Amino acid sequence: MTKLYLFILPILIGIITGMFLAYYPESESESSLLTITKLIDGGSPIMGNPNAPITILEWGDYQCTFCYKFHQDTLDIINEDFIKTGKVKLVFKDFPLNGPDSLLAAEAAYCAEDQKKYWQYHDELYKNWGGERTGWITRESLDRFGITVNLNLVEFNKCLDEKKYHEKVTSLHDFGKEIGIDATPSFLVFNSEKIIKIRGNQPLEVFLKTFDEL
Repeated sequence: MTKLYLFILPILIGIITGMFLAYYPESESESSLLTITKLIDGGSPIMGNPNAPITILEWGDYQCTFCYKFHQDTLDIINEDFIKTGKVKLVFKDFPLNGPDSLLAAEAAYCAEDQKKYWQYHDELYKNWGGERTGWITRESLDRFGITVNLNLVEFNKCLDEKKYHEKVTSLHDFGKEIGIDATPSFLVFNSEKIIKIRGNQPLEVFLKTFDEL
C-alpha cells in the first residue's frame, strides 16, 4: 500500500501543477506580477471598451510570421464579434524577438501613439509585413507608413532620433520574460478571476473556447 501511495502521489502532484500552470504561467511566488493592473499598464492603448469583462493581452513582434497571420485572420473575427460588441478588449505588448528592427518598429508605434495614431500605425506595420529579418523595417519604410496614417513626420522622426520609447520597449520585453513569455505571439486571456495562456497562433476555436471558460 505504501509503495502504491508513493507511486500515485507524484502523478497527482504533476496533474495539479499542470492545471495550475494552464492558468498562471509562472509559479505562485511570482503570481503577484499577474494582477490585471500590472498586465495592462505600460502596453498599447486599449482596443475596445475599457470596461469589457475579458482582456486579451497579446505579446507580439512586428517581424513575427505567426503574429502577422494572427492579425490578418483570427483578429479580424475577434474584433468584429467580440471587441466591437464590448465583450472583449485587447492590449498589445512588445516582445521583440527578432532583433533591432523589431525593436525599432515597436518604438515607432509608440511614437505614433504620441499623435493618437497607435493602432493605425500598428496595423500598417502588419499590412506591410515583409518577413523575418529581411530588412523591410528601415527608417525610410517607417516614414512611408507614417505618411499613410497622416503622421507629422518631423515630430515622428524626432521621437525616433531621441529613442524616446527604447527603454519602454525593452522593459516590456523584460517583463514578458519575467512572467514566462517565450514565444510570439503569446496571449494571456483573463477576467477578474482567471488567467489562461495561449501560446502561438492558435485556431479561432481555441480563443472561442477560452472566452466561454471565462
